[in-house]
Amino acid sequence: MRILFISGSIGLGHATRDLAIAQAFRRLAPEAEIVWLAGEPARSAIRQAGETLHAEADRYRSDSDVADRASTVGGLNVFRYLLGARSQWIAHAKLVANIVGGDRFDAIVGDETYELVVAIRTKAFVCAAPFVMIYDFLGLDATTNNLLERIGVQYWNYVWSRDGEAFANGRNRALFVGEPEDIPDRPMGVRLPNRRAHALRHYRFLGYVLPFDLEEVEDRSAVRAQLGYGDAPLVVASVGGTAAGRDLLEACAAAFPIARDRIPNLEMAIVCGPRIAPDSIPAPSGVRVHGFVPALYRHFAACDLAIVQAGGTTTLELTALRRPFIYVPLEGQCEQEITVAERVARHGAGLRLSRREMTAQRLAELIAENIGKESTWPRIHGDGAAIAARDILEAIRSSGAAAA
Repeated sequence: MRILFISGSIGLGHATRDLAIAQAFRRLAPEAEIVWLAGEPARSAIRQAGETLHAEADRYRSDSDVADRASTVGGLNVFRYLLGARSQWIAHAKLVANIVGGDRFDAIVGDETYELVVAIRTKAFVCAAPFVMIYDFLGLDATTNNLLERIGVQYWNYVWSRDGEAFANGRNRALFVGEPEDIPDRPMGVRLPNRRAHALRHYRFLGYVLPFDLEEVEDRSAVRAQLGYGDAPLVVASVGGTAAGRDLLEACAAAFPIARDRIPNLEMAIVCGPRIAPDSIPAPSGVRVHGFVPALYRHFAACDLAIVQAGGTTTLELTALRRPFIYVPLEGQCEQEITVAERVARHGAGLRLSRREMTAQRLAELIAENIGKESTWPRIHGDGAAIAARDILEAIRSSGAAAA
C-alpha cells in the first residue's frame, strides 16, 4: 500500500497535523509506505520527523515563499497571495500529474492542495487512485474596500463552490478539520452557496487534529523541567513558519522589561521559527530567543501565557492545552482575522489584540493581567487524526486500488 501525501499551504501547522494523520494511518496499516511532497519549511520538518520525501520533492515549491513576498509589516493580504501563487499552483498540478502518471499509488492525500481539486474537476488531472483532500476553512472574505479584491474574492469563491464536482464520483473524498460550527453560516458570495450547507453536503467533518496526546503534557512541572524552565512565570511568544510576524516578536521583546516591573521574576521565550533569524530580534536580558523548535506544543504546555498570531493550528493547540493566550491576527489575512478568530471566540478561548493596538505598553499590561489566568472554556477533543486515517484507508479499500 503506497500513499503520496502532499502537505500544502503556508507555514508549519499543516505539516504538523499531516504527520499526526500519517502516524494514525500507520497504526491501522503498518505495512503502508508513505512518501511526501511539501515546500519549505514543511519539507524540512517532515524530513526531520524521519519521513520519506519523494525523489521529486525539491521541485515542489514553497507557498511560504509566496506568502512572505505578499506580506507587509504585520499583514498578509490573501488575495495578493493567491495572485502570486497561481503560476506556482499550475506547476504543482503538472508535477503531481507526472509523478502519479509514472508511479503507482493507492491514494493521493492533499492538505489544502486546491490546485489538484481544480485540476480534477476540470479533468486536467486524471488519477486511478482515490484523492483525499483536507480542508480547514471554507471561502475567502475581502478585508478591504478595494473593488479588484472584492471581484477576485467573488471569482475565487465561485471556483471553490464547484469543488464538490471533484468528489462526486464517490471515490475521492473531502475531509474538514473542525466542526460544522467552525464554518460561517453565510453565503460564499453573490448567488453562491451557503458555506456551512456546502460543507455539510460535500465534506466529512473530522473534529480537531492534535499532534499530541494531552496525557503526554499533563504534568506541567515535568514538562517545564525537561525544557529547562524553572518555576518563574513564563511567557512563550511564537509566530509560526513565515517571516510575517517579526513585528509581533519585536513588540513582545520590548514589552518584557515593562511587564517585568510588575512581575519581577518573569521569564519569556521567543520562538522565531524557521524564517526569522533569532539574532535579528533585539531581546533584553531574561528573554530566551529560539529559532525553529520541534514539538512547540510542549513549550505551550509549559507556559503561563502564550502570545501568538492567529494561526489555525497554534490557537487550536493552545485551546486544547487550556493555556491562556493572546492572539494577534495578521491584517488582511482573512482566515486569521475572521475564520480562526470566530472559532476561538466560539470556544471562549484566548484574548484578541489587533495589530494597531499592539504596542509594548499594551502587551505588557495584558501580560500582567492574563499570565497564569485560569482557563474556563470547555475541553475540546482532538481525535481527528484517527478519523482521517480511517477515512483514507476506507477510500483505498472501497476503490480496490490496494488489491490491484
